[in-house]
Amino acid sequence: MTIDQVITIGQQMFKVTLLVGAPVLLITFLVGLIISVFQAATQIHEMTLTFIPKILAALVALFIFGSWMLVKLVDYTKENFNMIVTLLK
Repeated sequence: MTIDQVITIGQQMFKVTLLVGAPVLLITFLVGLIISVFQAATQIHEMTLTFIPKILAALVALFIFGSWMLVKLVDYTKENFNMIVTLLK
């Protein structure tokens, strides 16, 4: 295994990680931002007001994007196993 192959594997790993994590992180970020603006405007600072909507948004995001995320992870795993097989030959 050469250095170029290791760098390529690392780049693919970071790309898949960002693609898989981005939908949930972005949705919870947007929900948190909206709640923060609401809290600043109304001066209501209840702790459950921040956590419960974020958890619900993360669950909805996982429900919507979960199958796509799983396909990306399975494809990446298959690609890595195929690369291992070719390296062992």
